[in-house]
Order: sequence, then C-alpha cells, then structure tokens
Amino acid sequence: MRRLLLFILLFAPAPVFAQEGGDKLPAISTERIRADVKYLASEPLQGRGVGTRGEELTTDHIAAEFKKAGLKPGGDRGTYFQGVPLVTVKTGPELSLELIKGKEGIPLKAEEEFVGVSHTQVSEDFDAEAIFVGHGISAPEFGWDDYKDTDVKGKVVVLFTNEPPSDDPKFFNGKSLTYYGRWTYKYEEATRRGAKAVFIIHTPETAGYPYSVVKSVKGVQLQREPNAPALAFAGWLSAKGGDKVLYAIGLTVDEALKKADTKGFKPIPLDTRFKVYAPTTTQKIISKNVIGVVEGSDPALKSEYVLFSAHWDHLGVRKSTTGGEEVYHGALDNASGSAILLELARAWAAMDPKPKRSALFLATTAEESGLLGAHYYAAHPAVPLGKTAMNFNFDCIYPVGEPESIVLSGAERTTAWKALQATAAKHGLVVEPDQRSHLGFYYRSDHFALGRGGVPAFSVGRGEKVKGKPADFMKKVTEDFIANIYHTPNDKYREEWDFAAYPPLMRFTLDAARETANTPTLPTWLPGDEFRAAREKSGVK
Repeated sequence: MRRLLLFILLFAPAPVFAQEGGDKLPAISTERIRADVKYLASEPLQGRGVGTRGEELTTDHIAAEFKKAGLKPGGDRGTYFQGVPLVTVKTGPELSLELIKGKEGIPLKAEEEFVGVSHTQVSEDFDAEAIFVGHGISAPEFGWDDYKDTDVKGKVVVLFTNEPPSDDPKFFNGKSLTYYGRWTYKYEEATRRGAKAVFIIHTPETAGYPYSVVKSVKGVQLQREPNAPALAFAGWLSAKGGDKVLYAIGLTVDEALKKADTKGFKPIPLDTRFKVYAPTTTQKIISKNVIGVVEGSDPALKSEYVLFSAHWDHLGVRKSTTGGEEVYHGALDNASGSAILLELARAWAAMDPKPKRSALFLATTAEESGLLGAHYYAAHPAVPLGKTAMNFNFDCIYPVGEPESIVLSGAERTTAWKALQATAAKHGLVVEPDQRSHLGFYYRSDHFALGRGGVPAFSVGRGEKVKGKPADFMKKVTEDFIANIYHTPNDKYREEWDFAAYPPLMRFTLDAARETANTPTLPTWLPGDEFRAAREKSGVK
C-alpha cells in the first residue's frame, strides 16, 4: 500500500498559464512532459546507460527537441553536443579481497561483502597494511583531523562516510551535512595523502541509502591525466564485511562508528593486510552533454547567461539476482528532470519579450557516476562561469499532488535569496528547509559542480506540503522511493502519475530565472561561503 502513495492520480493534466507583473509566462504542457518521461524511460532506451545505444537515442531526442523549440546549438563545433571524455572501467569476476592477519587468511565475498573499482584504470594486484581512520576527515576550521600525525601513504584506509554528528551550526554546519561527509571527499582526501586504497564501511544511516545502491553504481570515470595520483581500489564494505574487518581490533561496525563520532579520535592500525586482486578492463569513450541556447534581448547583457540543468543518464542494464539482465529505466531519476528541462526550454524560447540575459539549457551525462558531466562542463564551460548568473537544476521530481511548498537548498547562501523567497511567495509556495540536509543532498546532484565553480547553484525541489494531503504524505512517498525504487528496476514510468504536480515548480523557476536574467548585477555567494572565493576568482565581486 505504501508504494501506491507514489502513484496517486490527483489532477488531470492541462496546459497552464500564469500572469506575473503584466507579462504572461508561456504555457506549460503536462502532456509534452508526460510524453518525454514516457519515452526517456522506455524499453528501447535501455536505462540510458552511458556509452550505449541508449545514450545515442537519449541525446538525439534532447537535441531534436531543443532544435524544434528554436534553441541554438551550444556545444562543440556548432552542434548541440559537448564531448565528455570518459573511461568505462569494468572489474572482472575474479575480483577478490582477502584479509591477512598473521598466518590466517579471511576471504570476503565480492558484491555481498565488498564492491569497488580501480581508479588507476588498470588491473591491480596488491597486498598492503590497513588502518581505520574514522570518518577520514581533515577539517582544520572545525578542529577535526582524523589523519592527525598519521602517514597513510601506501596503506589501505578504512573509514565511514558522513561526518561527526552536530547540533551546532558552527561545527560541521550542525545537522546539515558538509562536503566533508560525502564519499567523493573521502576518496579525494585519501588520494591526496597517498593511500593505496580506500574501503568505506556502509550503513544505511551514514550513507542515506541501502547497500544495494552502492552495488548498482559501476565504473564510469573521467579519463585520467597521465601520472595523476589515483587509488588502486576505491571500494565499499557492507556492514557484514565491515564487521569482519573490524574484528581484528575487537570492534563491531556500530562500536567503530561511535569511536569515529567522538572528538579526539585517533587512527587505529588494523593489524591486518588487505590482499586485493582487481582485474580491470577499460574502454575510452566520448559521452555527451547536450547544450541549447536562447539568446537574450539586451545587447550588453546577452553575453551573460542563466543556466538550467538536469542529468539525462541512468544505470542502463545490469545483472539481476537470478543471473539474467534487468533494465534500470530511471523514470523518476532522472527522466523526470530531463522532461522538465525540455519543457522549460520550450517555454523560455517562447517568451516575448525575451529576458535581457541569455539562457543555456544543459543536459548532463554520467551524473550517476559522480556528477562527471557537470564537473566536465564546469571545467570546460560553453559560457565562462563568471558570466553565468545562476544555475537552476532539476533531479528526481515526484509527480504526485499539487505542491504548496518548495525546497531550494543552497539558495539561502546567495545574494539572490530574498528575491527567490519573494518569487516563491508570489506563486503561493512556502520555501521550506531541506528535510534531508543531514544526508548531504546539496552535494549529490549536478548543481554542486557549478557551485564549486563559483556559480550560485541549487536544485529546485518540492517540499513537504501537498494540497489536500496529510502532513506526512511526502515523507512517506520519499521513504518508499528510497527503500523500494531508487536505483532499482522498479523506477519505471506509470500511467497513473500526475504531471500537473510540475507546473507550480516550473512557473516559479521561469519567473525567478527571468528576474535573474533582468537584474542589473550578477548574484553571488554570501561572504564567508565555501564557494565565494571561486565566484570572485571568476570575476564576480
């Protein structure tokens, strides 16, 4: 019954108009949105895997819709496509991990007790001593260093994701997760310190999703620069695998996590060697970001842009537990956001008069592999980041019920915050704090890559308030999605979905983006924000 909550049909879809400040916002067609979601999540696209026929069909569809709407190409050599150099990294079935303690060898079962991939993008066969480093965080501004007085060069680092619990806004931002808590940071920091490999101990509480999600994400990486430092193995341990590893120092996973959460934690040698064999095959590919542009109306300001984004990729086809293959359709994640991006592009292109600044619509690749397409775009932007006003991102929007609230996590850190709040109020939307900020959702979608580059960036999401529904309605929908649908073959298109849930969020976005495009000065991050320096470096003060 809980799953049915996700698919309740509340309102018949219909085009929507809005009258704002004397200027009409163009119509939003829920039928076009439905058609796009249905196609992008359909069987022929095979889960929109990177480097597959599904990618070709997906990116061709997005480019064709951009062209049909009148967007100009914003990619390479006058096309809609920006090439993104990636490597598919596949670990062979002979993958093995053995814990060596004295003369005893304890094998761990691949998939069930550990997973991972080589970051060196070659086969690896090594034997190295291991050390437990708590959360693997070095944050001098918070007086925290899990690596203090410890050299991990050439060693296997074992740690937890997430960060020390806090209710103090001045200590790891209180309940809101900082980037120090993300698994990507753990790998990056260990790499900087010369570690041989990293194994993150998974718990649903610290990761925010089941272990099955970790198993579903495979190896697609940006092509590695020659001689750049990299981990021989970047892995995860299940709780069962973690218990086996920690047994050497007399701890369980729960006990080790308590130690990791304690101020003054000191690294603990595991008195165990990790013997890893990771046979690896690679293939270099050029994946695609899709970019379309609508030119602004002001001769001076049209060289600056408002950016809209959503990732088009999902997980493709994977082996099932029965030995066959299953399609991970990714209807909500993120055919939903891609369809919204397309309809926003159509609406913006239809605006008359056009806003002063231009608009860029970006559909990214390889978000599921670590925001790779967005990071590549941020490093190789079609428009300089210093001329990019703001990024509105869409990722996984539930088509259920009419939203009466909105989440703009991260926008409160920008100089545009008051204007965004006023626009939301104008559209009858209450701006809510992110109820899942403790899981670090700000750092888990493409806007983070743009934010890191200095652009005021955030995802537009629905809040907890739904017209005519109990206060806990969206909470239950979200819990069911994470437990039963997220990164599984169950993320399929449903005819029962109510796409009339989208226009309130989209009308807000169009209006807020139009205001951003027309304002005299570019927004920036507030003083002291982690991204303010990058914004100033790009030329925006």
